[in-house]
Amino acid sequence: MIAILWNILSFIIALGILVAVHEWGHFYIARKCGVKVLRFSIGFGKVIWRRHDRHGTEFAIAAIPLGGYVKMLDERVDQVPPELQQQSFNQKTVRQRFAIVAAGPVVNFIFAILVLTLMYLVGVTSLQPVVGSVSDGTIAERAGLETGMQITHVGDRSVKDWEAISLELVAAIGHESIDILVVDTGLEQNDGISGRFYQHDDADNNLPPRTLTLFLNNWEFAPDKQSAMDSLGFEPYRPEPTMDIGFVSADSPAARAGVLVGDKILQIDGTLLANWEQTVAYIKARPSQDIEITIGREGKVERLYATLGAQQTENGRIGILGVSPTFKPWPEGMVYEQRFNILDAMFLGMDKTWRLMTLSVDMIGKLFTGDVSVKSLSGPVSIAQGAGASASYGLVYFLSFLALISVNLGIINLFPLPMLDGGHLMYYLVEMVTGKPVSEEVQEIGFRFGAVILFSLMSIAIYNDIMRIT
Repeated sequence: MIAILWNILSFIIALGILVAVHEWGHFYIARKCGVKVLRFSIGFGKVIWRRHDRHGTEFAIAAIPLGGYVKMLDERVDQVPPELQQQSFNQKTVRQRFAIVAAGPVVNFIFAILVLTLMYLVGVTSLQPVVGSVSDGTIAERAGLETGMQITHVGDRSVKDWEAISLELVAAIGHESIDILVVDTGLEQNDGISGRFYQHDDADNNLPPRTLTLFLNNWEFAPDKQSAMDSLGFEPYRPEPTMDIGFVSADSPAARAGVLVGDKILQIDGTLLANWEQTVAYIKARPSQDIEITIGREGKVERLYATLGAQQTENGRIGILGVSPTFKPWPEGMVYEQRFNILDAMFLGMDKTWRLMTLSVDMIGKLFTGDVSVKSLSGPVSIAQGAGASASYGLVYFLSFLALISVNLGIINLFPLPMLDGGHLMYYLVEMVTGKPVSEEVQEIGFRFGAVILFSLMSIAIYNDIMRIT
């Protein structure tokens, strides 16, 4: 319940920020063009807070936090006194109206650059993109990818962390193949000690690069269920888990049995377990069963009794104990911090924003070509879960999430659908070319058509959300 409330709160905060940013773009340019703004609202429905400025604009927060709007003086909607007609939106030139409408999405992109710049100034903790394991018979294995290899480029783009690799692999959906550049660090999975890492800013490194080709013809990728790396058959390096308990979930079978952080699992039901993987397999195979756990605690051996929980998965019911292990230390240099000066941070912020923009447009195109399934569309539930997860990880991750959603909000609003900013911009372009506005009859038909498409997409996204949580 606490997790759900945290996700909802994070979602409201994130959406409130992004809506305020988007609507401020419309508001600011409208004011600059001499349009009278009647209301600037965050949310819909009953107003729970309001105030007026010296220009007569009402700033409001409404009860339903799922959007917002800027209401401008407009003779097509309101009775406008003669003395205020020059401040009406419809009285402005087509170029001014175009600028006012375009300002919302544009400010979303600028906001993404700013928050990413701040993120790079604060510093981003990252992992060297070293491969930890490769599954037999997979695309990665057939390409020659091996444990201990560090990925330095995907396609023609340099990659410094797993997030960048994931973005570039997702961008390759629909391609026949993609090349990756790797270097062999000498690090073995679960080694925890040895290894040399390629430093992107070190001109003196002498690790020999190799080019591998991932053939994607038979790539089956379900973004809502797995990462791009998992679907290709490889996983990031991570230290080996120990048999010591590092976390006990509240109100879990383990907590009710008296398992504590720091306990060492020795046996379950008298069975010696060599490693954590065997422990997980043993527990998963026994949903809802009673087990005896032999633990080591402060030099003593104790026996505890638990009734395992059960969770339904695609492969059937599995047992749940509710504990996580501690891990061996990371190899030196594997975890590093990326922190930059203001100029480099701004450049990286612009570069990543542009990459997110191009990737978003690319993915939208692949939805229509069928390369990306509509099952990958996400609705408010998935966004709320992402907001909650990123906020729980810290400021840097929340900033990255805000940038991603801000870019997507800007791109979606530029769709040439009459209910969105892009639809209005399409009409204004027609007006610029023909010299006369699009008729109200045509606009009304367009609005209805756009409403049907938007409602359909939202319905699919919400349905996908429901299916993911059931």
